[in-house]
Amino acid sequence: MSFQNWDEIRTAYQVARIGTVSGAAEVLGVHHATVIRHIDALEARLGAKLFQRHARGYTATEAGQELLKVAQATEDQFGQLAARINGAGSEMAGELVITSIPGLSKVVTPVIAGLMAEHPELIVRYVTDLRVFRLEYGEAHVAIRAGSAPTEPDNVVQRLHEHQVALYATPDYLARHGTPKTDADLSTHLFIGHENPTSRAPFYRWLSGVVARNQVVYRCNDSEAVEDAVQAGLGLGFLPVASGRAHRGFVEVLGPREDWVSPLWLVTHVDLHRTTKVQAFLTAIKAAAKHWPAICTQPEHAAAG
Repeated sequence: MSFQNWDEIRTAYQVARIGTVSGAAEVLGVHHATVIRHIDALEARLGAKLFQRHARGYTATEAGQELLKVAQATEDQFGQLAARINGAGSEMAGELVITSIPGLSKVVTPVIAGLMAEHPELIVRYVTDLRVFRLEYGEAHVAIRAGSAPTEPDNVVQRLHEHQVALYATPDYLARHGTPKTDADLSTHLFIGHENPTSRAPFYRWLSGVVARNQVVYRCNDSEAVEDAVQAGLGLGFLPVASGRAHRGFVEVLGPREDWVSPLWLVTHVDLHRTTKVQAFLTAIKAAAKHWPAICTQPEHAAAG
């Protein structure tokens, strides 16, 4: 048989990627009934079930996985083509997609705002996520990553800064549990940790070696959720210093340490690296990063312990 309706395949791809009909409908900008109709029509045409339906959503079957490999590759190729067309011009206009790890918005957003003020026709998408965006397929123009230096071929990698974190709590939590002064004092405290107990983040590796596993009573997967948990008084949590010190309701219990630091990297694809929009952002973010150490080390932003 031939595949004549790309909309149905694209719908199936989004359902598999997101796992729910409502989520796919939102991304595609269609009614959820349209999503269901596309899935039903595609399964009828193929004569095979592409998804298992369950209470939490949709999971691709083995047949669905095979179809979706092709659908994802095609979607990626379209994204790559669109990104290269959008980035090919020399004008400071159109879309610029920037991604970073969560927790950097307070230092990255002012850079973006300055760039947009100078170039009103620029449209920016700033996406924070822990996943690695595939620049070779046009998922982003610029990525800010933490950890080991990226090694993907055809990427231009530049060291930007160091990602510093510290351990924070609320005054109410410390009133109930006391304020730890040394690492030995941490044995009586509760902690907010990463959803993945084997996270490679250096500060979470440190934590797993210092406190018992059952002391990590709440786990989540991004700094915004950690900040909310700290605010709720659930325990001590690691936050980027720029975020933690900007929140005047938090106490910096343990300040940033050398073995908690992750280097930050600017990553661009070689095909888009020299375009005007990308170069303008790279220049602006590198200039701003020269002043970030003051943000990361100035103690008066932390509440008194």
